[in-house]
Amino acid sequence: MTDILVVEDQMEMAALLCDFLRADGYSVEHCISGEEAAAYFEQYGARLVILDVMLPGLDGLGVCRRIRGSSNTPIFIVSARTEKDDKLSGLVLGADDYIEKPYDIDILLAKIKGIFQRRYHTDVITDGCIRLYKSKRTAYKNDVPVELNQKEFDLLCLLMENCGKTLNKDYLFNQIWGFDSFSEPQTLTVHIKWLRQKIENDPKKPEHIVTVWGVGYRYEGEAK
Repeated sequence: MTDILVVEDQMEMAALLCDFLRADGYSVEHCISGEEAAAYFEQYGARLVILDVMLPGLDGLGVCRRIRGSSNTPIFIVSARTEKDDKLSGLVLGADDYIEKPYDIDILLAKIKGIFQRRYHTDVITDGCIRLYKSKRTAYKNDVPVELNQKEFDLLCLLMENCGKTLNKDYLFNQIWGFDSFSEPQTLTVHIKWLRQKIENDPKKPEHIVTVWGVGYRYEGEAK
């Protein structure tokens, strides 16, 4: 998964920002339109989205709305539109921050670093009876170890990190197996079945990993 998706139609500004981000060690993808950004995110995802508002076609607020429909990935809106109503619109739609242009690159990089430290460097994900330790790649149910293979662990981790959000089947498959994988999409269904057998009290009536028919799967609970 890409670390940061930059959505900016001003090429010079985008190139400069991407250079700074890559120099800090992040993997970066750049999109110049809202439609391109939304399509990229839906297929590949990103750990953070830096999003301009004034874009050709689908604007940044529309992109924010679409991302929030399926993911709680952090979103930073950066925009020359500085009116209070503009900021409120972005924040109400689910943006984590609204940054005015021109911005101080050092402050932006510090905010990004803070998000990554708080969001992705946390080792433990827990939801009552279910607990994951990411660095050790171990899982427990009611304090009893649960044996998960690599893909099962990655899939459960992704679902729990997006607790309460419905994740599209294609998105899940691409995140866990890769868009260039030789595996069949049906592999996802099989792994969901295996996970349910290991973590659900009644795999035939799952309470944690629920199916959203025609869309994908959602983890229900209070994972944190």
